[in-house]
Amino acid sequence: MIAPRSQPRPALVPELNITSLPASLAFWRDLLGFRILYDRPEQGFAAIERDGVEFMLEEYDTGPAERLGIWTTGAREKPYGRGINFEITVKDVDMLLDALRQASWPIFFGPEERWYRIDASQETGVHQFLVQDPDGYLLRLSQSLGRRPLAT
Repeated sequence: MIAPRSQPRPALVPELNITSLPASLAFWRDLLGFRILYDRPEQGFAAIERDGVEFMLEEYDTGPAERLGIWTTGAREKPYGRGINFEITVKDVDMLLDALRQASWPIFFGPEERWYRIDASQETGVHQFLVQDPDGYLLRLSQSLGRRPLAT
């Protein structure tokens, strides 16, 4: 089911090259709760959203042959997206952890509670974990714990 956009389009929407749209949707939609904004299944493409976070998913080798080369910057080897992680702020990290564990999906790291210094007097806290999607993109799912005075 295609869902209308609830907010203006974000200024940054990463487009992830994937190997299988059905496998990616089983992860992103069914486990993480993203919804499809619009899709072109015949082209292996879907735009997805959750709480204002948007991604586009597109299978490799689905566009016109003359355009494929401009989107490829190197060898296609899993895990894709090496050197980047996407922090996605969510309201309930534990709910997502439960869904992933019930699906026997491996957790890459965590969960953990971590506090980060943001200035000379404050730090901000998160409850977070890392998971990889079917193609190896690294996602950091993070729930805010608020701010507090800098621990000394």
